[in-house]
Amino acid sequence: MGKLTALQVKNAKPGRHADGKGLYLLVKPSGAKSWVLRVQHGGRRRDFGLGSLDVVGLQEAREKALETRKQAKSGLDPSLERKKAQRSIPTFEEAAGKYHEAVKGSWRNEKHADQWLTTLETYAFPIIGNTRVDHIDAPTIQSVLLPIWLTLPETARRVRQRVGSVLDYAHGQGWRETETPRNAINTLMKRIKQPRRGPGFAAIPYADLPSLMKKLNEGQASVGRLALQFLILTAGRSGEVRGAKWEEIDFEKERWDISAERMKAGEAHSVPLPKKAVEILRRTKELTGAKKDQPIFPGLKGQPLSDATLAKVLRVAGGGDYTVHGMRSAFRDWVAEQTSFPGDWAEAALAHTLPNKVEAAYKRTKFLDQRRQMMTAWADYLHGASNVLKLVG
Repeated sequence: MGKLTALQVKNAKPGRHADGKGLYLLVKPSGAKSWVLRVQHGGRRRDFGLGSLDVVGLQEAREKALETRKQAKSGLDPSLERKKAQRSIPTFEEAAGKYHEAVKGSWRNEKHADQWLTTLETYAFPIIGNTRVDHIDAPTIQSVLLPIWLTLPETARRVRQRVGSVLDYAHGQGWRETETPRNAINTLMKRIKQPRRGPGFAAIPYADLPSLMKKLNEGQASVGRLALQFLILTAGRSGEVRGAKWEEIDFEKERWDISAERMKAGEAHSVPLPKKAVEILRRTKELTGAKKDQPIFPGLKGQPLSDATLAKVLRVAGGGDYTVHGMRSAFRDWVAEQTSFPGDWAEAALAHTLPNKVEAAYKRTKFLDQRRQMMTAWADYLHGASNVLKLVG
């Protein structure tokens, strides 16, 4: 029996964490987690990667480690055995089909499940469909994005996310050595400025948010940095966060209750606060002194922060031309593409209105406890806990 527990794996800090018999959980400073097995072969110690924690859980890692140790003990070279399997490495189209088949059952929205694959069939398969997944690098992905980057910017963003999901899955299956080269892709594409298409555009890809949150949390704390982190964690609107008052916060219930007059739709809204959001509030209290006549996140002369201040914080942290409002879209995309939380929960979290006011009030009340589970998973994802519980019954 290994030494690590599921909880220890979830909360593991950067470094190497031994499970026993040469199996280690490797946690990078970015929060990315992967499995490594150290074995003796040919008279020397060698390390073999067993995949990312995103797709290889604790039990599966132990099973893979056992198989690799057996190969080494019998005199086989695990790396050569892996190379023998190269002929079975799928093309991108084949890998996308396998990934889609594996995860579509967790998506409650059948229309989204169909659209997810259709997007790749239309824009990615014609260019990289026949390319083996281990041969796809950043320039290859750029070749998919360039034809639609300026003319269909929102679609291009979704294609980039979905290609990344397929390649991460391929890495977990051992079909490629690395996960999606996101940093390299961002470097290639950031100088090609996409046009703005209205207030809902320029949403940062949710895959980039963990690194953004890490940058916001580094260095000396400021009201602006704390406010933006709180906004991302709660999926709140800019005005709701900038105008937040201490009297709206119930620390005991870990809830943020916003009055109707402060909401866009004119209806009161409650936000279940994940632990990380509560931590942000406590840090803000220490920084500002939590004066009763000031908002939670005060700007100059105790007035609420301006929208421009949050935009500047985002830009300085590496957000480029992405918008603060776009954080809500990133949250909605994450729920739809990476979890099986019902869409109604996400809509309730975003305080989107329903035509039937009685039904809307019912759903706001009914989904409060369920939304707490969803927002906790969101906070875990943002802070690098790649094995958060994403599926619900």
